[in-house]
Amino acid sequence: QVRLVESGGGLVQAGGSLRLSCAASGSTFSRYDMGWFRQRPGKEREFVGRINWSSGVTYYGDSVKGRFTISRDLANNTVFLQMNSLKPEDTAVYYCACKITYRSTWAYWGQGTQVTVSS
Repeated sequence: QVRLVESGGGLVQAGGSLRLSCAASGSTFSRYDMGWFRQRPGKEREFVGRINWSSGVTYYGDSVKGRFTISRDLANNTVFLQMNSLKPEDTAVYYCACKITYRSTWAYWGQGTQVTVSS
């Protein structure tokens, strides 16, 4: 069974940086995309970005493009979300998810980690 565990959330001032980690287990992930989503207070869950586990190719949502970077550590089955130039509107619960690359449904989700950006 696939298990995803996020860590690294916390409180940061606007303009600061934070790095989230997602430790993945329970499968070989070579056929997967790993994604990051967030849910801001009172808002629907929003796509942040994704990375193809094998190729490392990334894709980002417009609201974070140029500020956030996704990477992965193949040896440790971990995906990272580096968040720079944080804004108060980035405050959200951040979730890690994964899916088989050619499928549209994100099948597995972590429990989420809170990120709070103060102004």
